[in-house]
Amino acid sequence: MNKKYSEFISWAKDNGWDITFKSESGLELADNIISRYKEIPQSYVEFLKGIKQCIAPSEKTWFICEDEYNNNSNIAFKWNEFELLSLEAAENDKEWKTEIVSWWDKHLPIVMSVDEGYSFYAIDLNDNIGSIVQGFEPEFEEVEKIANNIEDFFELIITGTIELL
Repeated sequence: MNKKYSEFISWAKDNGWDITFKSESGLELADNIISRYKEIPQSYVEFLKGIKQCIAPSEKTWFICEDEYNNNSNIAFKWNEFELLSLEAAENDKEWKTEIVSWWDKHLPIVMSVDEGYSFYAIDLNDNIGSIVQGFEPEFEEVEKIANNIEDFFELIITGTIELL
């Protein structure tokens, strides 16, 4: 792992996060993830290759890792839970549902939180490729850019600019 990942992992352990390292450094994402997200930035792939689980002390915020993407996790929320909630809200509106799916096709969720409402961080794979955006309920697809890349995102967490509880 590069220096910023190492710094983040050290910070997370020092701050009571539940960090589980993978025993093998490979990455086996399900076909539906690979076909949907063809251009996952290598910097996040590196993180996924080394970390099995990364959960905040409150257990209300966590990074989405390989097991979550492959639906092999004991976490109650699916990796795409907020997309599913948006689709449920769209009910029978086919055009709105198409817009929702299209939006999520271009935004890979990487952190989920149920602390003080539902929110997430995702990698933008469309407009500012590799940048990190944040969204909140009820309009998950209305996001704000938070960082230029995953390394900058980790730095914001380490310095306390972003609080992941």
